[in-house]
Amino acid sequence: MRPGLDKQLEELKKEMTTMGMLCESAAARACHGLLSCDPGQAGELPELLDRVVQKERAIEGICLRLLLQQQPVAKDLRMVSAALKMVTDAQRIGTQSADIGELVAMGNIQAIPEDLPLREMATAVVKMVTESIDAFVKQDGKIARDVIEYDDVADGYFDEIKAGLIRELKTPDANGEAAVDLLMAAKYLERIGDHAVNIAKWVLFSMTGSLQWDRDKRTGNGS
Repeated sequence: MRPGLDKQLEELKKEMTTMGMLCESAAARACHGLLSCDPGQAGELPELLDRVVQKERAIEGICLRLLLQQQPVAKDLRMVSAALKMVTDAQRIGTQSADIGELVAMGNIQAIPEDLPLREMATAVVKMVTESIDAFVKQDGKIARDVIEYDDVADGYFDEIKAGLIRELKTPDANGEAAVDLLMAAKYLERIGDHAVNIAKWVLFSMTGSLQWDRDKRTGNGS
C-alpha cells in the first residue's frame, strides 16, 4: 500500500505547488494592473481564475481518493486534511485577484494618490502569498510563521489607506467613484493577505498536527 500512497502524495504536492504558483501569478498581475491603472492588465485574470478552479477540483479529487483508497494516518493524514483546507484559501486568492482586475477594468481608477501606501500594501500582500506557497513547498515552519506575523504589516497599510481615502472623500473635488474603487481594491488585498495567513497556518498544522499558534494568539502567549 505504501508505494501507491507515496505516489499519490507526491502528485498532491505537485498539484498544490502548481495551484499556488497560479495564485501567486494572479495576485501579482492584479497588483500590477492596479498600480499602473491599466485596464488591459485585467484581461488574463479570468483565465487564470479558471485554471485555479480547475486545480482546486483536481486536488480535491486526489485528496478524496487518498482518504478512501489509502486511508492515510498520522502525518500523511494531516497533509491531506491541510491540503483540503489550503485549496479553499488558494481559490479565494484567485477570485479576489480577479475582483481587483474587474475594478481596474471599470476605468474609474486613473491614478493612485501619492499619500496612499497602496504600492507598499500590494508588495506586502504578494510577498505573503509567495512565501506561504514557499512554506508549503519547503515544509518550512519559520517561513510560515513569518507570513503570519507579517499580516500586521499589511493590515497597517490598509488602515492608512482607509484613513487617507476618508480624508479624500471630504474634499470638495473628490472623485467618489475612484475613492470607493480604491478602498474596495485595498480590502481585496487585505483578504488575499488573510488567505495567505490561513495557508501558512495549515502548513504548520500539516507539519506539527497542532493549531497551537491560534491558541497562543488568543491567550497572548505568542512570541
